[in-house]
Amino acid sequence: MKSIFDFKNLYLHRDAVDLRKSIGGLSVIVKEEMGLDLQSSSLFIFCNQRRTRMKILYFDRSGFALWLKRLEDSKFPWPKKDFRDATI
Repeated sequence: MKSIFDFKNLYLHRDAVDLRKSIGGLSVIVKEEMGLDLQSSSLFIFCNQRRTRMKILYFDRSGFALWLKRLEDSKFPWPKKDFRDATI
C-alpha cells in the first residue's frame, strides 16, 4: 500500500461530487474540469455534498486505484470554493 508521502501533489476538488461516480467518472472530472494529468504522481481528492464521504483517486504503474472513506458521526473539513476566504 502506498503512503501519502509517495505522491508529489494532492489536489482537492472543492465542489461537491456525486460519489456514485467511480474511476471513470472521477477521471473525467480530473481531466476535463481540473485540467490535470491523471497519470502524474498525484492524489485527486473528492467529497460529497454532506462531507461525510471522501474518495481519493490515483494512478500507479499498473492502473488506477480508488479509496473510499465514510464518516459515521462527523464531517470532513473542506475548503470553500473561493480558497482565499476558506476556513477549514
